[in-house]
Amino acid sequence: MITASEFRKGLTVEYDGGVWIVADFQHVKPGKGAAFVRTTIKNVMTGAVVERSFNPTDKMARAIIEGKSMQYLYNDGELYYFMDTETFEQEPLNYDQVEDSIPYIKENTVVQVRYFKGKAFSVEPPNFVELQVVDTEPGFKGDTASNTTKPAKLETGYTVKVPLFINQGEMIRIDTRSGEYMERA
Repeated sequence: MITASEFRKGLTVEYDGGVWIVADFQHVKPGKGAAFVRTTIKNVMTGAVVERSFNPTDKMARAIIEGKSMQYLYNDGELYYFMDTETFEQEPLNYDQVEDSIPYIKENTVVQVRYFKGKAFSVEPPNFVELQVVDTEPGFKGDTASNTTKPAKLETGYTVKVPLFINQGEMIRIDTRSGEYMERA
């Protein structure tokens, strides 16, 4: 058990029937009344972000989130198959569990699958991925206005804004945390 006074960023706790990660916290000591802990917490299963105030003595169970390195193999309709890189066992996951990372991963990409109490709930792609541009409009000579972008469709089906000098068939690097173009690969 952990008390609210021990909250730190990144700490995962079981609260109100869900698993929450502490995104931000602040110990508040008002001039009048009892001290409290103001927090911003995010549900790791649903992604919901809420602000809550806790009494510093409130106790919660610490949630243990496990991560496993797995390789994305293929999808078969609604199921996406991943292989454990150590035991070579395959595990199918639903679209709900992988929807945030699917735009960034292609076959044979190694990802982190996150588990709570033995049940997979999300997939985290690498921070940076290299993907090929399959469709974009050509840039024109003399079209050099600063910070001008155009849409580009990648091999995974994801569309990202890229600079005008990027052409079809080029490999580019994407930051999966923000979903933005970084550089040519």
